Amino acid sequence: MTDVIDTLVGIAPGSKLDAIRAQRSEARKHAQASYASLFEPKDQGSVTADERHAIAAFVAGLHGEPKTSAFYAAKPPAALGAAVAAEVAAARSKGPYGHFPKGPLSSEDAPGPTWKVSEAGRKALGARLSAAFEHTHMLVFHPRDASAPSLQALLDAGWSTTDVVTVSQLVSFLAYQIRVVAGLSTLASTL
Repeated sequence: MTDVIDTLVGIAPGSKLDAIRAQRSEARKHAQASYASLFEPKDQGSVTADERHAIAAFVAGLHGEPKTSAFYAAKPPAALGAAVAAEVAAARSKGPYGHFPKGPLSSEDAPGPTWKVSEAGRKALGARLSAAFEHTHMLVFHPRDASAPSLQALLDAGWSTTDVVTVSQLVSFLAYQIRVVAGLSTLASTL
């Protein structure tokens, strides 16, 4: 597969932006390898391709970067994609929110809404994806509030410990990829 970040930004081989990315060839190579390991793994384990794509579409939708959102929104099957889109629309927020432990960072505490999947969403997504979406929303908008109970909710919904790692890796990778795409897109507009 061609480099996903290059595709999302529209980087043509031999362009100025291609030359800039080539200066960080290891970062480029590893970003693509991360994409491949998360979305095209040799052994998928118990996290299905549809679940991976639905989580990615939800994360990208929450971040709101247009190119990345469109790319991942097109991946899940139509019915699942419609359910994801409905939950993205309901879950968007500004963030980050949360509370630090007592100390110097407490001055940055910010209260914010805790989001839950709608009843219609629960029916369309099922227990596993509903729990994954709620956990994902927490990681995106309440990262400092991550705790054992939020992880337990995933286990209670049928995700294994290994699955929880995969879900968290998807969220983390998308956050990285979205920022790279946004930055390179901004840079492309100046070249």
